[in-house]
Amino acid sequence: MSVKERMREKLERDLAPTALDVIDDSHKHAGHILHPGGVEPHGETHFTVKVVSPAFSGKSRIERHRMVNAVLAQELSEGVHALAIQAKAPGE
Repeated sequence: MSVKERMREKLERDLAPTALDVIDDSHKHAGHILHPGGVEPHGETHFTVKVVSPAFSGKSRIERHRMVNAVLAQELSEGVHALAIQAKAPGE
């Protein structure tokens, strides 16, 4: 299973979104230096997540981002180098 598929599965399971788009932006960043070291010429390292979920209702932008980061903590610790997040509640 790809990183993108795992991310989608976890976000669907934990946030029950009404809309979800996980975009692999890695091709735009080929050759970037990764943390903690080394150069990755290819692979799934950069993503944009656009998610609409009732779980975000009444939450600040920072709280929403923390929720997404918590769901994807494993991926972030195992090679996802960058994650852009657009998190909204339904109706926003």
